[in-house]
Amino acid sequence: MEKLTNKEEEIMQALWKAESAFIKDLLPFFTSPPLHYNTVSTIIRNLEEKGYVGHRSFGNTHEYFPLISKEDYQNQFVINKLVGDYFDNSYKNMVSYFAQNDKVTADELREILRMIEQG
Repeated sequence: MEKLTNKEEEIMQALWKAESAFIKDLLPFFTSPPLHYNTVSTIIRNLEEKGYVGHRSFGNTHEYFPLISKEDYQNQFVINKLVGDYFDNSYKNMVSYFAQNDKVTADELREILRMIEQG
């Protein structure tokens, strides 16, 4: 699995939200700036070639769906890269950063600890 471009990630975000969609159904997700039908279609085909997206045919049109979950992609490329590049591969450093910068409350940390303890 290879890392996606920013536009490919945007398309995948929309497809993960929609779960399955025709190209025309994805267009409302891209309003600022709007993406043209042909642009979305080209990116979807690239995602298909990369193994991220599959489709079902309905005559001349296709309904697209993700072949990889958002969580799997996040684990492989987003979370690991974030922790590796910015927190020296330490989740503890990441959590302490958020705690020190008031991004997570003590109650939220206690909830995280409960989740860890429960497995």
